[in-house]
Amino acid sequence: MSPSKLDEPVVRHSPSTGVGSPDVWGIYEPDTGSIQYICADPATKKAALIDVVWNLDPRNQRFSTRSMDQVLDLVEQNFLSVEWVLDTHPHADHVMASAQLRQRTGAPNAIGAMVPQIAQIWADLYHLPDAFDPPRDFDHLFADQETSHIGDLSVRVMLSPGHTLGSVTYVCGDAAFTHDTLMQPDVGTSRADFPGGDSGQLWDSIQAILALPDQTRLFVGHDYGTETRKEPEWEATVAQHRADNRHVRDGTLREDWIAIRDARDATLPLPDRILSALQINLRGGRLPAPEADGHSYLKIPVNRFPAVGKA
Repeated sequence: MSPSKLDEPVVRHSPSTGVGSPDVWGIYEPDTGSIQYICADPATKKAALIDVVWNLDPRNQRFSTRSMDQVLDLVEQNFLSVEWVLDTHPHADHVMASAQLRQRTGAPNAIGAMVPQIAQIWADLYHLPDAFDPPRDFDHLFADQETSHIGDLSVRVMLSPGHTLGSVTYVCGDAAFTHDTLMQPDVGTSRADFPGGDSGQLWDSIQAILALPDQTRLFVGHDYGTETRKEPEWEATVAQHRADNRHVRDGTLREDWIAIRDARDATLPLPDRILSALQINLRGGRLPAPEADGHSYLKIPVNRFPAVGKA
């Protein structure tokens, strides 16, 4: 058996397939199984950075810029110019690099227009009523079906709730960045049990994604491998998912999938970074303001979430 690559920062290039199609680089972050993306217009070399990680060690609450440095090195190596810093949702498993990338590149940062509603849910859970202000911390909040551009390429934003109530999918030519909706076909789909999540909404969002043209390249938000696959993957076409996705292939019934998803989610513990990550991500990737001693502090809710066993 070949050695596992699930603990390595794997990089792969998915080249443009022709006019109107972007170049895509996927950069696997092994600590959280997250996939970070560079989506670039081959003609203009303009690029968007999507779901980039600010590395956090949850044991000692220390940060490093390892992943964002790797992404920016790829940008430089491929002679790209960053036009957007994008996130698909406020991530629960990792801290977003949005604010730092905005500062380092000068590019505006953006997320979906429903994020203020997510912020309100978590402001209540943290008992921090005035902590979060997404319109302050993001340069733009994309509405459902709003369009933008990366160079000469058009980008359409699809509201894709379920994992969170405000997750969005970015569709650029024949590439769609589907965040925490689908996993790879041999894994299935993502969880829908965080506050504001809903498995029925997630099903509907997945069906809208699978209604895209068959050859659309779907780029997922996470991969953890399988018992037999020890190398991270993150790209498959709509046609491949409709034929082979173990949870939502063609012929799957909505009510059957919801029952399976809800039962699975009931066994899943919270991600180990969630309570730190969300109060940073809902500030656009900024730490809370330093206190009188010059240090920032996070607030952790106690006994607010049910105890569950290992998945």
